[in-house]
Order: sequence, then structure tokens, then C-alpha cells
Amino acid sequence: MSTEHQQYSTQNQSKTIREYAERRGIEIIKTYSDDAKSGLIIGGRRALQQMISDVESGSAEYRVILVYDVTRWGRFQDADESAYYEYRCRRAGMQVAYCAEQFENDGSPTSTIVKSVKRAMAGEYSRELSVKVFAGQCRLIELGYRQGGPAGFGLRRALLNERGEVKAELKRGEHKSLQTDRVILVPGPEEEQRVVRRMYEMFVSEGRAESEIAEILNAEGHRTDLDRPWTRATVHQVLTNEKYIGNNVFNKVSFKLKQRRVVNPRDMWIRAEGAYEAIVDKALFLRAREIVDARSRHFSDEELLDALRAILKRQGQLSGLIIDEQNDLPSSSAYRSRFGSLLRAYRLIGYEPERDYRYIEINKALRAAHPQVVEEIIEGVAAQGGSVLQDPDTQLLRVNDEFSVSVVLARCQATAAGSLRWHIRLDTGLVPAITIAVRMNETNDAPRDFYLLPSIDMTDARLKMAEQNGLWLDAYRTETLHDFYVLAGRAKVTEVA
Repeated sequence: MSTEHQQYSTQNQSKTIREYAERRGIEIIKTYSDDAKSGLIIGGRRALQQMISDVESGSAEYRVILVYDVTRWGRFQDADESAYYEYRCRRAGMQVAYCAEQFENDGSPTSTIVKSVKRAMAGEYSRELSVKVFAGQCRLIELGYRQGGPAGFGLRRALLNERGEVKAELKRGEHKSLQTDRVILVPGPEEEQRVVRRMYEMFVSEGRAESEIAEILNAEGHRTDLDRPWTRATVHQVLTNEKYIGNNVFNKVSFKLKQRRVVNPRDMWIRAEGAYEAIVDKALFLRAREIVDARSRHFSDEELLDALRAILKRQGQLSGLIIDEQNDLPSSSAYRSRFGSLLRAYRLIGYEPERDYRYIEINKALRAAHPQVVEEIIEGVAAQGGSVLQDPDTQLLRVNDEFSVSVVLARCQATAAGSLRWHIRLDTGLVPAITIAVRMNETNDAPRDFYLLPSIDMTDARLKMAEQNGLWLDAYRTETLHDFYVLAGRAKVTEVA
């Protein structure tokens, strides 16, 4: 189920499946459910992935898989993908039955044809729904209502009721609770507005670069809306966003049907001019845009590489930070997008960094995997009868409203002698009661094991671990997180520690 507002809730689906099982004399011994997950892609469908893994590994203790209907595998844009997952289960010896369909899934020509048609219809339904949702979003944008995302520095989000009256100011992480409510942007504190206008003046009138403006703001003690130091990129975002002149803009980036992310040209943007109160003069904003546009011409691959060679000749080395500080060139993210990674761009000009920068790509993958691990922990604790809330600012987990948990992923590194090592950084500043340290395997693509580290025993911010560690540490080691789920679901923090 992709949202909580659909007619086909997982509860309704389960009811139909149970009734089907009773009529056929089938005992249900395990349920796999992906609540509030999109069916457009397999990513995020942890229950479906787990079921396929159980079936193919031989650990499944059942012989029949009951599915509500053909679309529950997913509304994939490629109809063959849905058929592929069913085929993997049938190949492993499972019988697949559809409980809400009018045909028997017996492999007959009729069932094969009907399934193919329904799979194609499921993909088409998603495409049509995407068009309708996008049209609705565009309509709200044109009416001047904000569609998602934080307000940004110098602005705040205000909640309106159905009569257009301001109800309250939404803080970071807060969302509207009523369908009839709407959100708009309003000017933030006067001090932040003054800083925004000053940034434009320094950029347009004084000719200062974004990196120089960032240095000035940091020296004066100003922080971004995320309470972080200013950088060239964050200053650039302020100088190029139309919301500061009161325009409501949408569709800068497309990510429809969870396919490839596309940056749209300016003429494809959906906008409502003058939707909010401006905090920057429009003429000043347009002059800033002209400066940015003049230097934002499209560079060919060879021009980008020639620029890298010139930077290397001047600086003697290359890094993402050095590239970002060049005001007449695209950012390091543009090089990553064009060449796949900075390391590949370096190799194309014959530059080999003194340090082994492969860890950058590994760390990027670990950051992407972290939310999935956290989601597994939340679902596992809930399955044992516990409750988990995640703090949107600190990302700490609050278990049973009794103790806090931090989740860290540790990259596996091999020494010159071939031994494995892990360096774990603990969130000592947040003081979690327990840290779940996930040690990755040798290829850093899956967890190797987990350590439960009570803060009472952790006195240092960093922890170095070998393949075999002392008994005091091994006592908290577990190959899977199941032990922690049981503890968290049934015990208090004193018992866990």
C-alpha cells in the first residue's frame, strides 16, 4: 500500500486473503506486508524482498503464497518485472494464488493472458495517476500554495485554514494535518531578511563571489537555517531562488514514476508570480540572475577536463573543495554528474590522488544504506510489540519512550597484512543510551554483524575494532538484530544495559 488514504488498505487485503484461505482449507502461518510503500519500484519493499529471499533460500515453512491480486507485486512500468518476481517464487516450488481475481493461477493460456493484461494496466494506472497528481500540484502552485520542502533562510512556513486565515507557523519537521489546510511562505525574522538583502548587495553591487560572501557571513557569526556554516553552495541557493521575490516555483526537477531524476529548463517551471511577500527587490534579483546566467554556459567534456588541468597546475592537487571554490567553473557535483565520479574525472586527466579516495564512494553508499537499516530496526522493534519514534533533527530513535538509540554504519577496511578493521564514530554529543554499531562486510555492501554498545561503557568518541575483540565487547555482539528487537520490545533500558 503506497499511502494510508487508499481504499485498498492492507487490512482490507488481509481480510480477503483470510477468507480465501478459509474456503480452501489453507492455514496462514506468515504475513508479508509493505505498508505505506510505493509499488513503482522494488527498492523500499523490504517485506517483498524478504519473502523472495525466504523462498529462494529454502527457509520458508510454507508452500503456497496468497496474493490479493496481480497488482500487489507492484505497478512496475515494465510489466515483465512483476512477472519476474512471481516466476522466481514458482521456480522455487511455490504455488502462487490470487485471492481477489476471477481466474485460477494454474498456468493455463487464459490465466497467462489475463495476468499480462492486468500487469500492463497496473503500470498504465500509475502513469495516469502521476499525470493527475502533477496537474493537481500545478494548480495549487498557481494558486500560491507551497508544495513541500523547508522554507529556507529568511523565510518561514505559515499554515492557512480553508478560509485563508493564518492558523500557525509550521516549524521544521511539522506538517499540516487537515486536507483543507494550505501552506504559504512568509518573511522570517527581520535579522535574517537583512542578511539575505545584504548577500544580494554584496554579490551585485560589490561584485563579491559566493565563496567570499560565505566567508564574511561566517566571520560575523551568521548560520544557515540548518544552523551550519555558510558555503559557496548555500549562498548560491539564496541568490538564485525566486521565492525571495515572492514567486512560487515548482517543477524545477522531475522525478516522475520514480524513474531518472531530470533537471528541467527554466521555461518548464510552473510558477505563480507575487504569491508571497517579497524580501528582495525584483530588479536586484534579476541583476543577480544575469550574473549567474552569464557564467553558467554549457561546458563540453573537454573544456571541463582542461579546466581541471589548469586548476591542478595552479594548486598542485585536486579535491571537491578546491573545485567548488572556483567561481568561474561548475561545482564538483557537476563533474560527478558528467563523469560519474570525481575520481573518474581525475583519471581522465592523468591525476592520481596521493590518498586512496575509494572510501568516498563507499561512504556515499553507506549513507544511502543507512535509512534502510534504520527502517529495519523500527519495523523489527514494532514486530516485538515495542514502539519507536525517530527525532527528525538528531535522527536518534526513541524506543518505548524509555531510551534513545543511535545507529552507525562502520566501513570495513583491510590492513596491509590482510586483517580487517572497523573505526566506529559514536554520537557522543547526542548521548544516546545505546549505539547499534553495524559492521559492514569486506565489500561494504551488506552488514557483517551488529554490536549493541551501551553509553555507560563507551568513554571515547571513537572505537577501533578488529575481527575478534575482547570478551567485554563480544558480550553485546549479535549476527542479526533479532536479539535487540526482543530486548527493545520487552525490556527497559536498565535490563538492556
